[in-house]
Amino acid sequence: MLSKTLGLTSVLAIAAAAPALAEPVFNRVASFATPGNMAEGEDPARETSAEIISASEDGMVLVYTDSPLGVVGLVDVTDPKAPKPMGNIDVGGEPTTAVFVGGMILAGVNTSESFTAPSGKVVTVDPATKAVVAECDIGGQPDSVAKAKDGSFLAIAVENERDEEVNDGAIPQMPAGYVVKLPIKDGAVDCGGLQKIELLGLAAVAGDDPEPEYVDVNEAGEIVVTLQENNHIAVIGADGAITSHFSAGAVDLEGIDTKKDGRLDFTGKMEGVLREPDAVKWIDADHFVTANEGDYKGGSRGFTVWKKDGTVVYDSGASLEREVAALGHYPDFRNKKGAEFESVEVATFDGVRHLFVASERGSLVAVYDLTDPANPVLKQMLPSGISPEGLIAIPSRNLLATANEVDLRADGLAPAHVMVYERAEGTAAYPTITSAGSDPLIGWVALSALTADPATAGKLYAANDSVLSGAPTIYTVDATQTPAKITSALTVTRGGNPAQLMDIEGLALDGEGGFWIATEGRSDRMIPHGLVQVNDKGEIVKEVGLPPELAANEVRFGFEGVTKVGDMLWVAVQREWKDDPKGMVKLLAYDLKEGTWGAVHYPLEAPADGAWMGLSEITAQGDWVYIVERDNQIADKAVVKRLYRVKAADMTPAKLGETLPVVAKELVHDFLPDLKAKNGYVVDKIEGFTIDAAGTGWAVTDNDGVDDSSGETYFWSIGTVN
Repeated sequence: MLSKTLGLTSVLAIAAAAPALAEPVFNRVASFATPGNMAEGEDPARETSAEIISASEDGMVLVYTDSPLGVVGLVDVTDPKAPKPMGNIDVGGEPTTAVFVGGMILAGVNTSESFTAPSGKVVTVDPATKAVVAECDIGGQPDSVAKAKDGSFLAIAVENERDEEVNDGAIPQMPAGYVVKLPIKDGAVDCGGLQKIELLGLAAVAGDDPEPEYVDVNEAGEIVVTLQENNHIAVIGADGAITSHFSAGAVDLEGIDTKKDGRLDFTGKMEGVLREPDAVKWIDADHFVTANEGDYKGGSRGFTVWKKDGTVVYDSGASLEREVAALGHYPDFRNKKGAEFESVEVATFDGVRHLFVASERGSLVAVYDLTDPANPVLKQMLPSGISPEGLIAIPSRNLLATANEVDLRADGLAPAHVMVYERAEGTAAYPTITSAGSDPLIGWVALSALTADPATAGKLYAANDSVLSGAPTIYTVDATQTPAKITSALTVTRGGNPAQLMDIEGLALDGEGGFWIATEGRSDRMIPHGLVQVNDKGEIVKEVGLPPELAANEVRFGFEGVTKVGDMLWVAVQREWKDDPKGMVKLLAYDLKEGTWGAVHYPLEAPADGAWMGLSEITAQGDWVYIVERDNQIADKAVVKRLYRVKAADMTPAKLGETLPVVAKELVHDFLPDLKAKNGYVVDKIEGFTIDAAGTGWAVTDNDGVDDSSGETYFWSIGTVN
């Protein structure tokens, strides 16, 4: 059935040939999947993770903590575009942070038997022999570990965290946490010189149960520590005495989404939200920055720049979260703390101080010019793996790396990853599509359909799927801009309210100023398969359900695309229904004048073991009908992400119930190299494809609403479709 591959002008090739711009930017150059560090003979299916990350002093080796396996993992980034596994090292417990000091790795390890009997240690690991060569008991459960700039000591936040199952997680819960200062002499930890620094009685919130979360050390040897649940910050002098401490305070937020309701509505507000900072990093001798993730009662959805006396120099408010939403990364299912900014990093590249802020739930890293701490300037938003937990900048090599903790292979999804970015002259590769600048802000996720305006090149329409169940929406896209711009949003309504029980998977212009929508059904959720026509106001004017012959054989995996040819609507069905031979799916035809249904059969590629094959999109252009076919695999298991075409003249539908003719297909384009060129893991769902008025083919991926996904949406052109 596969006869030839058609030639296309690749936009990726055009971009590669274009002259570089003068201003350096960060772009992802490689990804490393953490299962790659398992030794031969180990079970590679075991859960693994990458949480907190650091680098060797020469910047050639990365070390990350992997608590599920109880190891630290090493990655050789001598060639940052081709990271190499260096294996895992067992540390005898749950590692929380690991840093290089000289040629050794010092790691905080949690060995607690319970929340009420916490214990932990700092271990010294020789990366050459991959063995623990020394241990130091610190008396409690370590969280963050930081080293002095001159390597003379370690600071450790001993959190002794609360049990969230006890008394609804309310604090105080003893024993209390504290900070440990450990001297390093001749490259070795001096356990006998351990200094325990108490934090009792400082915070207004559960002051008798401080839970230090994160520490950092400045050039003067001062330690800053966040007490996240206590909503407090303390600064400890070089002598180990507390020099200042203060409440992290609260903020009022406006222009945010506040409800987990299947809608993205950025007109809400929250007042008096406790910051509850997590990560903290010194900026200079007098300033530091916190990521205000929240964990107990608060989480203010941004970051704050502080003077060390407690003066707020800058607070991002809702501004960064709104940038996350404009890129389609806002997690509606996590509205309590929004995008959850958890990690920060500060580093100077070519004389310019940079701030990096990682969104755990949005899976993005914001890059700021921090030349003026009172006025950070957002420069870029970088895509990351699922839930970036740690960041490390390596200015000497113009590199940045993230540790992304979530491993979803048990659900057939992506593993945890370390991702590497390089700063160089050029253009930012991400985002590829955005609603930035829209007023009011257009929130969007899960683009699952695409169609083109027949008269205007680069004018497209996209739609979201059932992830936004409370707001089925059609978006206007200007693809002539880079990145493409979502310029307007049209809500699909029924009786004046956002239409319910819809899952938009296909979109086509109806020729009357409105659209035809293919909605995928799920009987277990009372969502019907069908066709819906809406006018130019988004109002539903017609609904077409399944005839009995189809309804009797429907399965969950249904309508995935729709296109209009004259008076005929052609619908791609994703997978085999009950009456289809194995490896054959229907292309359904609905005659708009006669109100009758017919179909042809489309032959699927054979899936790999454990996978399935299906259709994602259908679009007609000239003498051809183009179809997106893909497997359901992700990352290194992805094989088939392709565009095929069928001769329109062969699309002669038979009546339902009769033997259906089988159409022949030709391969037009393999999307897999395009997806690999993003230097992340290969995403699963290419769900939209169309050809615009100039004959340019456009594709878009569905990011699943950032649910078990990195949130990355790829929107790109495959060039002129001949």
